[in-house]
Amino acid sequence: MTTPFDFTTYRVAIAGGSKGIGRAIALAFLAAGANVAVCARGQDGLDALARDAGTSVGRLHAQTCDLAEAGQIERWIADAAQALGGMDVLVNNATGYGFREDDESWLVDFNVDLMAAVRASRFAVPHLRQSQHACILHTSSIGSFRPRTMGPPYAAMKAALNHYTRTQALALADDCIRVNAIAPGSIEFPDGVWDRVKHEKPEQYAKVLGTIPFGRYGTPEEVAHLALFLASPFAGWITGQIVAVDGGQSLRF
Repeated sequence: MTTPFDFTTYRVAIAGGSKGIGRAIALAFLAAGANVAVCARGQDGLDALARDAGTSVGRLHAQTCDLAEAGQIERWIADAAQALGGMDVLVNNATGYGFREDDESWLVDFNVDLMAAVRASRFAVPHLRQSQHACILHTSSIGSFRPRTMGPPYAAMKAALNHYTRTQALALADDCIRVNAIAPGSIEFPDGVWDRVKHEKPEQYAKVLGTIPFGRYGTPEEVAHLALFLASPFAGWITGQIVAVDGGQSLRF
């Protein structure tokens, strides 16, 4: 991936970075010259990311971490900061994909979509305070914008994450730490949710496609481009914002 951004000397930690959007963000920052630390629950995904990093693999630190566990998050942030020599950018990208109306779905989304971001931020802030260009990015969803009956736990926790983003931006302004959230629309990638829906529920795939004015699903790389912009000096006066990247999909809700 080519990029107009130069993140040489930046130290970027990405929670949930081995697949889909997180993988694209990691590879984009590596392509822009950053040193990157990534965590994910599965080692296989991290190994695949290391292979995809190519000649940039020497600037990649990859570590397994269950982001539903506070102790593991604390250990990963400490290890990432040590491996990178500090931290400039924290990206909270994990999701529990809890879409059912049951306790398990609510709890997994509470722990992974919301509390993992809260905890990672808490442990990262002391490192970010030492940075001259610190920022935190959360991955939200356009599903957080309005009431919805599909996947209420997921939507509710992303809405809570939006509120936390704004509160956190205000709380950290004195430290010059910017905080923003990215709200993707329907993003398709191999073995992702919409890739599986395309093969298993083609009617649903077509119905959602019909809600996207640009007439196609988004790509992880298009989300990654926004992440790079929001972490860059070009966004130095942007904080507390929830930015949609959805091809206009949220306009038709």
